[in-house]
Amino acid sequence: MRESSASVCQANVCFYPADIPIRSPHETPHPRPAARVVRYRLRLERQPQRNFPAFLQWEASVGDFLTITLDPAAHTLTYKNLSNLDSGIIPYSVNSDGTYALNDPTGNLIAAYEVPNYALLLQATKTGPNHDALALVTAVDKGRISTATWAGHGYNYMQFRTSSGGVEVGSAIVDAQGNVSVTGYWPYGSIGQGTGAFNIGNFDASTFHADPSGTFLTIAENNGTSDYVFGTPNGIFAVDTPNGAILGLKKAASKNFDASFAGTYKAIYYQKTGANTGPNNTETGTASLGNATLAITSGRQITISDSQGSILVVATLQPVADTSYLYGQGELGDPCNRLFTFRLITSGFQQDVFVTFMDRAILFSSFRATLPWGSGNTYDYLYGVGLK
Repeated sequence: MRESSASVCQANVCFYPADIPIRSPHETPHPRPAARVVRYRLRLERQPQRNFPAFLQWEASVGDFLTITLDPAAHTLTYKNLSNLDSGIIPYSVNSDGTYALNDPTGNLIAAYEVPNYALLLQATKTGPNHDALALVTAVDKGRISTATWAGHGYNYMQFRTSSGGVEVGSAIVDAQGNVSVTGYWPYGSIGQGTGAFNIGNFDASTFHADPSGTFLTIAENNGTSDYVFGTPNGIFAVDTPNGAILGLKKAASKNFDASFAGTYKAIYYQKTGANTGPNNTETGTASLGNATLAITSGRQITISDSQGSILVVATLQPVADTSYLYGQGELGDPCNRLFTFRLITSGFQQDVFVTFMDRAILFSSFRATLPWGSGNTYDYLYGVGLK
């Protein structure tokens, strides 16, 4: 446990390999977008108090970067948005379930959930140049890292962004030398630019460059910008690029559902409905932030309810490894152990939902589009985190 003084963190996190082309909402389409990462250190208050850095996911056209200081003695969160210059000091308290009660007089930061030993996610309402964009802010633990931090391990990832279909899932394998191979499923690829939903890529360990601080790595982009790669002491990664956020969690040894994952999760999420992509790859749609409850049984049945308690979805989670339309030849090239999914086809829509677990937390994402999937379809997506 680190010293108890307040610590400063900077936000903006997410990742995607530099030599895999990235699509920005205002660029000529490429195989797909990336993420945004944050550098900073947060002090979170929970049974043992811990430090976390921040990881902040923004739309590429927003690209906000924040500094955040959590002072557990004063019970205040101080933030400054270095992109749009918003700032504030917010009183907070920590509930027994790990949720944070925020009292922001400006109404910007409205709720926060802690993913134990990994991250703090916050709902924000006033990001972007016009101070009105909704976003999910993610703060991840800051520690000393190098390519050796992840070498020899495999990770499942979830990508969160506010454009280009919002979500992607997949696998990143890091070999003993730090070279990375990626296989991903990007459902928007089936209805967007016709590039396809499945993708693969590789990039060399030599593309990583360690910052002198030892707390993050950089990857140079072809357009002169850089991606920032952050990690946690337990080997989890997050990468920050101008386009969104990707969280990497270690794979399990088995594809099987662990009964310890069962329980009721309180969740916060970001969603966009009625979305479509127009000229210059600009995405329209209605963004919102919300709350939900996810109840999961030991038999893998999941029931999703809205904030009023109305049941939205009942389904059975399947390991991605057992899902023929996701894992196999020409699809995901890795079973992504501990990543679960279900697909719903109803009322002229197809919806893919993904969940993964870590300690008492669940990360989830969903993409839904009108049938048949093809260019020009209207689509919805959401992503978030839940705690039990």
